[in-house]
Amino acid sequence: MEDLFIVVRDFIWGPWFLLWLLPLAGAFLMVRLAAFPIVNAAAAFRTLWRGRKSSGPGEVTSFNALMTALSATIGTGNIVGVATAIGIGGPGALFWMWCTALLGMATKYAEAVCAVHYRDCDINGHNVGGPMYYIKNGLGKKWAWLGTAFAFFGCMAGFGIGNTVQAHSVADALYGNWHIPKVATALALMVLVFVVLIGGVKRIAELAGKLVPAMGLLYVFCGIAVLITVADRVPDAFALIINSAFNGTAAAGGFAGAGIALAIQFGVARGVFSNEAGLGSAPIAHAAAQTKSPVEQGVIAMLGTFIDTIVVCTITGLVIVATGVWSGVAKGSQMSQAAFAVGIPYGEVVITLAIVLFAFTTLLGWSYYGERCAQFLFGPRVIVPFRVVWVLAIYFGATAKLHFIWIVADVLNGLMAIPNLIALVLLSGIVVKLTKEYRREKQH
Repeated sequence: MEDLFIVVRDFIWGPWFLLWLLPLAGAFLMVRLAAFPIVNAAAAFRTLWRGRKSSGPGEVTSFNALMTALSATIGTGNIVGVATAIGIGGPGALFWMWCTALLGMATKYAEAVCAVHYRDCDINGHNVGGPMYYIKNGLGKKWAWLGTAFAFFGCMAGFGIGNTVQAHSVADALYGNWHIPKVATALALMVLVFVVLIGGVKRIAELAGKLVPAMGLLYVFCGIAVLITVADRVPDAFALIINSAFNGTAAAGGFAGAGIALAIQFGVARGVFSNEAGLGSAPIAHAAAQTKSPVEQGVIAMLGTFIDTIVVCTITGLVIVATGVWSGVAKGSQMSQAAFAVGIPYGEVVITLAIVLFAFTTLLGWSYYGERCAQFLFGPRVIVPFRVVWVLAIYFGATAKLHFIWIVADVLNGLMAIPNLIALVLLSGIVVKLTKEYRREKQH
């Protein structure tokens, strides 16, 4: 069974399928939108600031909807994923992560526009949405099976990438650095997550609205502090990143060397895993936003990709390259720990705490995604049982070996993207129409 899933995973995330399909979809949407996401990037931050006190139908403010989405995307991938990409593909992988993020802004924008435009109201009066809803409401009954497929893959994928894998990362980090028993970590996580989940999306969003900006800014400030200590090497680091992206990276120290193909493959792969543009997860959070304008929420949503990859991942990557640890023997999270330890006291502690906080918020964000997918499949009666199972799964994730779970999670994540990308391409005309109408209204 494991061998079969490995074959499927390698195909889905190999160089000839999603690793090209996701950026191509982003490029297609960017062209159709006449580069609207990039042109309006600066204005998007002003819209986000106004979104702290948004009004309209919905459960949470526009700002907190973005924070909920970021709580799921800013995770261990921003630390371990970036280190893995550079460790295998060389510094040039970071450049291809940037390219993936810029194209992903168009994808994330279109996802949120569709999510708000086609959202539903459940029997409890709550606004619900996401790919399964914009497939059902936007493409019609003949495509309903595609929405069901997305909901199934999303519900199951959450227990992998959004639950057990995150709990395992926290338990491993705390045990490896401070010898905290994994059972103790599991029980603490279960209690904390349970306390938040019983409050529903509003409590998740309120916590995310406070915790995500705080932990993100703290991480960025610590990264900048490290870069200041090696300021003379930062220009050379940028030059190495750009040069390696187009010429490959020669063997150096403990680094075995990598060609352009590896830089592209791991840069795109880790970029997608980090910001999740195209996977269809984030629009589930944005569908709950208090807004009357799908386009304004789309403008806010696309900032998630920018913040996650262009800001947070760049900090990690620059610290790793500028400090020179990328060519050493440390790999994964140890590489990030070694890089931060070069510039600031207790840098390895900063990384450990970041992994814990990032993974905890990912547990919360993905719980909401999985819950909404389960609700689409089975109705509101499934919400309480789902939350119970979600909390129980944390114990398994923190205490068990997850090699096979990682593989299955990769497969399910990839399968989520396929229905979502089909829907985005077919609904791109609606996204363009709504965007043009919004621009006309702004001009008048």
